[in-house]
Amino acid sequence: MIEINKHKYTFPKILTFGFLIVIFMGTILLSLPFATRPGETTNFMTAFFTSTSATCVTGLTLVSTAHHWTLFGQIVIAILMEVGGLGFMTFAVMMSLLVRQRMRMSTRLLTQEALNLDHLSQLNVVYLIIRLSLLIQLAGGIFLFFDFYPRYGLGKGIWFSIFHSISAFCNAGFDLFDNSMANYANDPYMLCVLAVLIVAGSLGFLVWKDILNYPKYHRLSLHTQLALRTGAVLFVVSVVVYFITEKNLAQLSDKLSFSNRILNTIFMAITPRTAGLITFPYTDLSAAGLAFTVILMFIGGTPGSTAGGVKTTTIGLLTIQSFATLRGQRDTTFAHRRFTQENIYRALTLLFVALFILLVSILVLAETQDLPEHDSLAYVTFEAVAAFGTTGISLGITTNLNLLGQLIIMFLMFVGRVGIYTVMFSILNASTAAKNYRYPEESVLIG
Repeated sequence: MIEINKHKYTFPKILTFGFLIVIFMGTILLSLPFATRPGETTNFMTAFFTSTSATCVTGLTLVSTAHHWTLFGQIVIAILMEVGGLGFMTFAVMMSLLVRQRMRMSTRLLTQEALNLDHLSQLNVVYLIIRLSLLIQLAGGIFLFFDFYPRYGLGKGIWFSIFHSISAFCNAGFDLFDNSMANYANDPYMLCVLAVLIVAGSLGFLVWKDILNYPKYHRLSLHTQLALRTGAVLFVVSVVVYFITEKNLAQLSDKLSFSNRILNTIFMAITPRTAGLITFPYTDLSAAGLAFTVILMFIGGTPGSTAGGVKTTTIGLLTIQSFATLRGQRDTTFAHRRFTQENIYRALTLLFVALFILLVSILVLAETQDLPEHDSLAYVTFEAVAAFGTTGISLGITTNLNLLGQLIIMFLMFVGRVGIYTVMFSILNASTAAKNYRYPEESVLIG
């Protein structure tokens, strides 16, 4: 609990309100006249939707980022992506470091909650987040500049490099080309740099900490091992599935060489895990390819990263738990360690609540939105999961959403970024106080 003006607030409420404050500040800035290009108009919902999408590092937009917003508006979007990707508590800690002020215990506990840390001894990961994220984005911007400078000159080349380095690392999905990265489908250098930035941002900072400390301690935590192995399996499976369903992007054989189609397939296996940068319209994908993309968007990246979704560790843990149950094993083990029951319960609850929220959202969207006559359920399902997974890939219905549809998509983006537990605990006023009694235990039939 934190006391503000004699009112006590839980950590999840503070985090939820913190993100809302950032979104509303972004909305105000994007509503300013000089944030919009001459000849364009920005109403409140357009600014609100864009600010939510940028803060929740999603990338779904109602207007063109390249042609609707001025340089000021684009800078605001870039700042929102950075704050949303790294978390506003990270920036609060950064301010404390800059003014050399000692953090209060309440701030330390709030930061622990925001970054999904098990205990305060892990709080030094905040310093790693600040240094590592800035270093990776700076390096990414420099590498991107080598490609952008010959095309756009010095000024535009610098800005494009900064913006897209932030967008890729924060897995935000915003671009300044109006067609994502389609202009660079035949540019292996650009795709490789972006892929590295996307993976770096989606790994999670605790994972980065373990990797960087491995030469010193020669061990990886259970979280890091599960995240890395699950991520590796998902990547290999994704490449194989897309090679099968899209036949090495045979539909683009007239535009891309064989080797570039392989690279684009690999890039496509990375981006649905909440990055949102694409090299061709996903309306060109097969039905099987779209279905598999929905699965990847739902899974997302690693906890404590810039990515969204239910997270790789959740899926990895539940997969191991399912195999253990089917084999009749009592414990769920991995890497010579046993998962706690609380871990398993939280993963199951997270998966159930995520599916419930998505199903209700899809039902309401399907009933209230003006959708294409053919495959309308596929369109609305893809859009809803893309919002929840903070992926930002769309089949083109975002701009046709009515007010209710926009609010639902914004809610899904917010829940996907802030976290289901944080938002639900805030809404339900969850308390950790334990009852001093328990009811008798009894079983029911399952399956």
